[in-house]
Amino acid sequence: MLYGPWRHRRLVGLLIKRDIAERYRGSVLGLLWTFFLPLLMLAIYTFVFSVVFQARWSVGAESKTEFALVLFTGLLVFNFFAECFNRAPKLILGNANYVKKVVFPLAVLPLVTIGSALFHLGIGLIVWLLFHLWLYGLPPATALLFPLILLPFVVLTLGVCWFLSSLGVFLRDVAQVVSVLTTALLFLSPIFFPVDALPGAVQPLLFFNPLTPAVEMSRDVLIWGRLPSLPAYLAFVATAGAIGWLGFAWFQKTRAGFADVL
Repeated sequence: MLYGPWRHRRLVGLLIKRDIAERYRGSVLGLLWTFFLPLLMLAIYTFVFSVVFQARWSVGAESKTEFALVLFTGLLVFNFFAECFNRAPKLILGNANYVKKVVFPLAVLPLVTIGSALFHLGIGLIVWLLFHLWLYGLPPATALLFPLILLPFVVLTLGVCWFLSSLGVFLRDVAQVVSVLTTALLFLSPIFFPVDALPGAVQPLLFFNPLTPAVEMSRDVLIWGRLPSLPAYLAFVATAGAIGWLGFAWFQKTRAGFADVL
């Protein structure tokens, strides 16, 4: 699935660097925004949910600092997906000049978005680590397993990007629908609440949301020091692989029609 794009890894690397540089070009703080924005949103969400609504987590201490750390972990996962999800429908439309170039590998464009989002995730993870060191010291040893949670989630997100970037060429309304879905996913994912806060009959439905296992497993290894359930992890890997493959297959099947539409 990734063999074709992997051949163009140098091109992908150059495009990722350009994408990140262009995003902050002309701003006074530049890349410092990657630190300030997560902290600002974290402060706002923590205040609203732990102070205004008196929300508490069902595991561990009841402190607002722990709630902030748990919330930040969920937002790391969500923000990565949301960045890719929102940009995907306009990827081909925004690079229409590449469509006419037979030699340009269009399939790498979603990889550029993934790479840029991973950069921001990495910055957020550094902020998370500093936050954890300041409040509680070293994170649990299971935190070293976080890349194993992230990898299938990246594949899943990449498949979604391939699908939406192609669909966005033929249906221009996709971008508006995705914008609404992003907000819905934020509140339908266990970002601000634990899964066990829901009625037992509803909890299984939450796992149809692809963000749920990624968020839950990330908190398990980063905060609670727990190993994810092996059957749940293998199911997550299989689902991510299927979505990644289907997204790429759809992109390859429909790419021939891009030039006619654009």
